[in-house]
Amino acid sequence: MQSEILVHARDVRKTFGDFEAVRGVSLEIRKGECFGLLGPNGAGKSTFISMLYGVVNRTSGELSVFGQDPRTNARAVKRRMGVVTQDNALDESLSVRENMLLYAAFVAMPVDERGRRVDALLEFMSLAHKAHDSIRFLSGGMKRRLVFVRALLGHPDLVILDEPTTGLDPAVRHLLWGKINDLKAEGKTILLTTHYMHEAEVLCDRLVIMNQGQVIAEGTPESLRLKHTPGYVAVFPKTHGHRHVQEAAEKRGFQLVEDSSGIYIRASELTELLSLQEEVKVQALQLRPSHLEDVFLKLTGKELNADA
Repeated sequence: MQSEILVHARDVRKTFGDFEAVRGVSLEIRKGECFGLLGPNGAGKSTFISMLYGVVNRTSGELSVFGQDPRTNARAVKRRMGVVTQDNALDESLSVRENMLLYAAFVAMPVDERGRRVDALLEFMSLAHKAHDSIRFLSGGMKRRLVFVRALLGHPDLVILDEPTTGLDPAVRHLLWGKINDLKAEGKTILLTTHYMHEAEVLCDRLVIMNQGQVIAEGTPESLRLKHTPGYVAVFPKTHGHRHVQEAAEKRGFQLVEDSSGIYIRASELTELLSLQEEVKVQALQLRPSHLEDVFLKLTGKELNADA
């Protein structure tokens, strides 16, 4: 049975003067899935998301969210969305609970429901013990978890996570991954933007990669890996004489990508890369199966943190 389509975009475009930020994007987001929107900075991701909840009006194309056009029904669309923004934007003069009660009022939650909802979400995000603490005393990870609470207050059907774990340590990142999976289990639909390719592999059912305002790939993380970068990858250091490594790899017909972090060489079999390593007498920094990061580098031709 085909899942309900919550977001439908067809040939969506947005221009700012002579600059076309979004160039004919078409995609669908299904109810109950985690959908990834990936791409280097400047790819058009933020502009597309802004069009979803009516902050920015598209120039042309078809766009519907919950069956409504956000250009003409932005308020109704926003009412069913929750957004974890890149900026925490919390009031440091108030306590954790006071911040959330204030925001509950902003979203017009009934007065008699606000306290119960805030307390339940603080418990869900493991913040109940910090309810009466000042925001200024929270760690960065706690503040990010509190932004999740804020996004979930209005019982949203679609939760937009805009780089939700940037700058967090691995333990907090994994905690948030677990909470995102809990939200999916409740039937929430997630739209995720992230620069962490492993995060996208762990969380996303499907994703698109954007570059220069266009969708350049779409599918499951595994299908994209098998289509664009099957096999294994060796990462060699960029040291004096590394051209010898490149020449040996090219002679063998291996695919090669180079950036400031190293030389990424891909082959269909691990034994081929081990043989190359032995030939060039250079120890690889990594020998591993390919993953989504390799797909990203191949398709965009950019480092993950370029222009960040």
